[in-house]
Amino acid sequence: MRILLFIVLLCFSVNSFAQSEALAKNYFEQGEYEKALSIYQKLVKANPNRLDYILSTVEIHQQLEQFDEAEQLLRQQLDPRRRLPQLYVDLGHNYALQNKDSLATRANSDAIQFLNENPNYAYYIGRSFEGYSLLEEAATTYEIAMGMDSNLNFNPQLARIYGEQGALEKMFETYLNLIQTNPSYRSIAQRNFSTYVTEDSNNEANAVLRKTLLKRLQENPDVLYNELLSWLFIQQKEYKKAFIQEKAIYKRKGDDLSGIVDLGFIALNDTDYENAENAFNYAIENSATPEEKLRNYQYLMKIKLKTATEKEYPAVAQEFETLLDTYGRDTQSYMLQIDYNHFLAFNMSKNDEAISNLKTLSKSNMTSYQEARVKMELADILVFSEQFNQALIYYSQIQKKVKNDVLAQEARFKVAQTSYYKGDFEWSQVQLDVLKKSASQLIANDAMQLSLMIRDNSMEDSTQTALKKFAKAELLALQNKNQQAIVTLSEILENHKGEKIEDEVLLKQGKIYEKIGAYDKAEANYLKLIEFYKEDILADDAYYHLAKLYENKLAFPEKAKEYYEQIIYNFADSIYFIEARKRFRMLRGDAIE
Repeated sequence: MRILLFIVLLCFSVNSFAQSEALAKNYFEQGEYEKALSIYQKLVKANPNRLDYILSTVEIHQQLEQFDEAEQLLRQQLDPRRRLPQLYVDLGHNYALQNKDSLATRANSDAIQFLNENPNYAYYIGRSFEGYSLLEEAATTYEIAMGMDSNLNFNPQLARIYGEQGALEKMFETYLNLIQTNPSYRSIAQRNFSTYVTEDSNNEANAVLRKTLLKRLQENPDVLYNELLSWLFIQQKEYKKAFIQEKAIYKRKGDDLSGIVDLGFIALNDTDYENAENAFNYAIENSATPEEKLRNYQYLMKIKLKTATEKEYPAVAQEFETLLDTYGRDTQSYMLQIDYNHFLAFNMSKNDEAISNLKTLSKSNMTSYQEARVKMELADILVFSEQFNQALIYYSQIQKKVKNDVLAQEARFKVAQTSYYKGDFEWSQVQLDVLKKSASQLIANDAMQLSLMIRDNSMEDSTQTALKKFAKAELLALQNKNQQAIVTLSEILENHKGEKIEDEVLLKQGKIYEKIGAYDKAEANYLKLIEFYKEDILADDAYYHLAKLYENKLAFPEKAKEYYEQIIYNFADSIYFIEARKRFRMLRGDAIE
């Protein structure tokens, strides 16, 4: 019974202390220091060994400029039996707050002297110095301790401090030493490098890291330095230089082309097609198996699809045919066949041929996922051909075939989108309402956007006349009938002035103008959208697309910076916020974190 009573009282006591501490912290945060002090003093009296309570009480005394009381409390804790040398750092800070610099220096020195007794004290002492931004003293503490005991490793702390001090070469050297002794530090090091390294190769940190790596590579040809140089060149978007390093890495390792292939993808996504093509060609030449060679050919053909002119389409089609003759038209080459038939339909207007090919392929002995991918492309082409009902059948089959995969959610969204193209807005809305809770954030966002557009424009116009025209224009744009789409959108602007759909029309037409290279007209659309709809939901889209247009197509970086800045200050919840902030800082010449 006594034990039970003791446990009950203990639990009550612990809970009471927790509540008191929370209340004291709240008072402190609200600036009610006297009330916070009263509670903390009681907590210290009840728990004389709780250092966190003591230091909180010291901090409150300092806020109240009761420096003598703070000093007295700290000196009471400097008991030789407890050995808490970091409290000398707190004592030094108390002196510093009173501008008693000589006493502060002496207290800090007293803390460091404890390392002679036990170098392991460095962890607590150094951390206390860092807490007060005394980086020089913290670095000295860690360096002395490591000099006294070779088993101690404060290099992670030192590397971070060197970076904060702007000692870039020491920082990079320290991190590189860390990686050499423990390769698991590499991801941490690269994450910290990213705080200082930017896309600008002339940036000081970039230059220092490049120089450091090249020097080490000359002294010790470790493949690690090639890998880090490749990483640096990729950050600088100098893919040709990165390719040189990746080739050196492959020649040293000789059995792994993943670095080459990854570089090809990065260059491809950054529209550096020349270096992407060089990377994939090298991977093809050195592929060990037919399967590997086929995959790399497929990546190479993606570049051809991105870069080919209409005049070159027959030659591209012939390349696909040659590859399929070589590697077969079975499940092994199904991704290549998907790309080829997409090209036939969307670029060469050979819809029937592509549909026939994919129907044949879908009947092959494939996995459920492979079959779903093939049917997705088949359904997309059927939509492109305005065979909506057949497309809906295939999208429904995909949802049943891979119901637990994100591909099923994508198929459901395409059901909604296809119904929208058909003008069946009610059924489209039903599908979109389900997708708003999709596990895929991208699909959920797309569903939300289309749902809002349908709902907003159905409430204002019960006949949905403008919405039907807009859906038709979007389908025309999908079919690459850009001029027809532009004319249809212009008709909406002319006949439905002032209606809610106008901002959607201006944005869509602006994007099509960009697509066909009519940049001045795209600019005019975005500016008009901003002028008349700067408080509406698509305003951030207009600012972002206009900024990208100025930066990448019209070569007006100052204007681009201005519109990125508008997103940063006025659209903090925009999906473009992070990218806008990054581009703004890049154009301003900041170091990018």
